[in-house]
Amino acid sequence: MNWAGASSARLADGRLHLQHGPIELIIEAWGTPGEVEAAYTQAGASFENILEVLVQELPQLRAPLGDAQPLLRGPVARRMLAACWPHRAHCITPMAAVAGSVADEILEALLHGRALDKAYVNNGGDIALHLAEGNALTLGVVNDVDNPAIDAAVTLSAAMPVRGLATSGWRGRSQSLGIADAVTVFAADAATADAAATMVANAVNVEHEAISRIPACELRSDSDLGDLPVTAAVGTLPSPLRIAALANGAERARELQRRNLIYAAYLALQGEVLAVLPAALPGQAPARSRAGG
Repeated sequence: MNWAGASSARLADGRLHLQHGPIELIIEAWGTPGEVEAAYTQAGASFENILEVLVQELPQLRAPLGDAQPLLRGPVARRMLAACWPHRAHCITPMAAVAGSVADEILEALLHGRALDKAYVNNGGDIALHLAEGNALTLGVVNDVDNPAIDAAVTLSAAMPVRGLATSGWRGRSQSLGIADAVTVFAADAATADAAATMVANAVNVEHEAISRIPACELRSDSDLGDLPVTAAVGTLPSPLRIAALANGAERARELQRRNLIYAAYLALQGEVLAVLPAALPGQAPARSRAGG
């Protein structure tokens, strides 16, 4: 791996763009101009060596988790391990939470000592959030990356226990054991959401001749999933099978909800969607998803 150094630039609308190798972040913060500028400077400084530190521990990060916790030293690597450890009974490596963990780490740097109303760090759709009291953010959900459109909108308020979300599925940049077009999970932080989205997306599954699977290493030689069969293509499935696959994923999402690992989840497969919503918090109406299109 031979990547040029980290780059930092401001987009035309004022957002901060950080990029190094496969990591690309879009960052936006709200507050007084001085606080926002200082926050962006802090985020850029923290980002400069994040990839080099991660690469030093790649062998351990790509190894499936077992009964003993690996000794990891880097701050992002430790976040990855913490997020994936509750799922170790299933086949998972810490890489399942890499994008969310990077987003969380940079958000922490962005916020350190700063007074911001709200902010987000978007790492390819895995997003870490900051919401000060009284603030909210509305996020769009895309069901199919091949036909991008805002299929649902979710408004997150500071009162909700959500500071991260992540999306997984066979169409995304990560490999999946399941057939979901997209599974978006909302959780306490982006790393936790990232690992959980992987688990729920893996569970959105059925068997059918229209589904093509091949060993992960044949799709990508450096895959952390080795020779596990991952989804390579999904032809049109009958509606009952789509519904059954989503039900399997929803069952896993509800299990993670019961374990207080996630707040909510939104599952999509070939035009079918299923939301796993939280119970109402004290003094709060039940959460609702709003579909569009």
